[in-house]
Amino acid sequence: MITSTDIQNAAAHIVVVDDEPMVREVVTRYLQRDGFIVTTAADGSEALRLIAAEMPDMVVLDLMLPQVSGLAVLQDVRSHSDVPVILLTARGDEGDRVLGLELGADDYVTKPFSPRELAARVKSVLRRSVPPPAPAPERIVCGNLVVDPIARRVTVDDIEIDLTRREFELLAFLAASPGQVFSRTQLLSHVWDSSPEWQDPSTVTVHVRRLRTKLATAGPDTPRVATVWGVGYRFES
Repeated sequence: MITSTDIQNAAAHIVVVDDEPMVREVVTRYLQRDGFIVTTAADGSEALRLIAAEMPDMVVLDLMLPQVSGLAVLQDVRSHSDVPVILLTARGDEGDRVLGLELGADDYVTKPFSPRELAARVKSVLRRSVPPPAPAPERIVCGNLVVDPIARRVTVDDIEIDLTRREFELLAFLAASPGQVFSRTQLLSHVWDSSPEWQDPSTVTVHVRRLRTKLATAGPDTPRVATVWGVGYRFES
């Protein structure tokens, strides 16, 4: 598991999975230049073995892989780990990108991509995954919904709702300012800590949809995330 010291020293361990040798070579060179420890895999089966054995701090994962697809690798990883995952996708694979985000990917880069941009995104996602020291936040209580930032738990009528890391951070941010409208660009900046020109606003849309579905299954009286058309989203208690 990475720490803030690892980030400062750029010593995090990254597994790069791509079936193209040139992509693996270029990405490895740029990440190693920034001080990261890099291990590579050429197919999905090798990736699953490597991730399980080495427990890396991040996975850079191509979607189009032989033997086991990138989406299947992501789904397997998310079944037991919150390790950050950046997807590498082809320009026309919008459906796969959306599905990848729904399965819990943290970010994606579209091929062909700039290795410098990928390296910058790696550092940004790793930085987000290590929360800075801060005073313990208070619990957020909205009707029958409780958001506990310390335990990273969300409950409705004392029943825990299973949220991914990004869904939790999105809900906690919105619930801390009930009634306030935030644009998708603002949410990318505050929740994803991502420069909007690097990130597709549909990322926010996908996560809001997943969050709504999970809150709705908890009961009709559960607070919700409302759409303000043409503006953004707000939390309604």
